[in-house]
Amino acid sequence: MPLRMDLVEKAWPMREPFAIARGVQSDQPTLIVTLTDAAGRRGRGEGCGVDYAGETPATMRAQLEALRDRIARGLTRRELADLLPAGGARCALDAALWDLEARQQGRTVAELAGIAPLKSVTTAYTIGIRSLAAYEETARRYAAYPVLKIKVDGSDPVAVVAAVRRGAPDARLIVDANQSWSVEALKVHAAALAGQGVVLLEQPVPVGAEAGLDHYRCPIPIAADELINGVGDLARAKGRFDVINIKLDKTGGLTWALDLAAAARAQGFGLMVGCMAGSSLSMAPALVLAQQCAFVDLDGPLLQSEDWPDGLRYDNGVVSPPDPAFWG
Repeated sequence: MPLRMDLVEKAWPMREPFAIARGVQSDQPTLIVTLTDAAGRRGRGEGCGVDYAGETPATMRAQLEALRDRIARGLTRRELADLLPAGGARCALDAALWDLEARQQGRTVAELAGIAPLKSVTTAYTIGIRSLAAYEETARRYAAYPVLKIKVDGSDPVAVVAAVRRGAPDARLIVDANQSWSVEALKVHAAALAGQGVVLLEQPVPVGAEAGLDHYRCPIPIAADELINGVGDLARAKGRFDVINIKLDKTGGLTWALDLAAAARAQGFGLMVGCMAGSSLSMAPALVLAQQCAFVDLDGPLLQSEDWPDGLRYDNGVVSPPDPAFWG
């Protein structure tokens, strides 16, 4: 069935400058894809892209514009693998195709994916890098959230966790160093953080340094993030990481995120779903995957000062499935 594709670039402003070990961002640039079929049914998707891989809304738009004639003739989600590499452009188009397919068949995306009706899940709330006093104050503000994710760098993360713990004594904590620790630093910090309510260390060491984790038994589970883009990367994580963080922008969409999840489970990994920030339109497809995950980090809309008016509903860290009229 022929399709019309509309593309809109959008920058979602952050509530505050969001600092991680890689840098600081004041907004989240995205590309929004809308597909409309001959009957007027519409499917939407949003891609944030992988910024550290050089993706921007402009590069994603260029990828999709190059395929405009092919997309206009109609295509399936699986055919995208032969047309686009993994990344934000394919992620946005894949989400739009899921949404459109659900509307064409009068079914939900959850049904199409063979998953029971979507349930609410608990997401982490992320605290970006800031002063120790500000870590504590921010943690106190969000102390009702069951899970807090703390962005750190290499400068005294143990003191950071202590500050957050003072502000939120009951929260489970995820510590995300974004590759900023050496293997030796990981061993020192993990020993100090064990027993402090830290339930996960996310990508502490640089991609390429993972061999240093061979034969190391960390007292806290470790998640692979930047290391993992697709099924082919699992071999590098085997025996070194406990959990795989799956982000739809990296896998190239929900279709391949579900493939990665199945392969990771088969190899004994635990699952986490994450995001690159983004609006409720980015989070909605990821909520399908979240049904399978022990760790969920889909707080993008909470970090922004704007979102879709009919987007997802968050209540102290619990996010409800999207209204099918919004997506899926």
